[in-house]
Amino acid sequence: MNSNTRLQTILADTIIGAVLPAIAQLNLPNWWLAGGAVRNTVWHSIFGNECALGIKDFDIAFFDIEGNRSQELAAKATLTKRFQNEQFDVKNQASFARWRLGYRAYTSTEDGITDWLHTATAVGVRLDTQGQWQFFTPYGLDDLFGGIIRPTPTHTHNLDAHNKASGFLQKCPYLRLA
Repeated sequence: MNSNTRLQTILADTIIGAVLPAIAQLNLPNWWLAGGAVRNTVWHSIFGNECALGIKDFDIAFFDIEGNRSQELAAKATLTKRFQNEQFDVKNQASFARWRLGYRAYTSTEDGITDWLHTATAVGVRLDTQGQWQFFTPYGLDDLFGGIIRPTPTHTHNLDAHNKASGFLQKCPYLRLA
């Protein structure tokens, strides 16, 4: 089984499998579900209940150069109404630098995800218009499946990446630092 098939197999029968079609219905441009929801679901599947990392929220990244924060808020409201027990963080990567001072402007959703703190977090999944799974894995899936916490190249010396890694290790003792 290839890595993408393995990822889909793990995610399909979880809340992510239910949330993906709802995100797809929003028709956000170039969207991906990425981040902690994907990472933590995989790690929980691999390491079991002793890995206490759960889904805090669903990070949905999209890219609309003409967009504004109202798109994000509308998408979040729609998803929250449908999944009342879940949290959603919907962010237009085109506007990221406008509200995160000190960050560079991204050129695409993929550019934004590639710049996330850890390789195992920079993993995106989505459904295409035919309902087929698609994957964005700029650093591959070895770190995700191996429980390896590795900062992305931009964040090798970032204190936030180090602090988050420490939090992951406290909640999931099977993880390892790269």
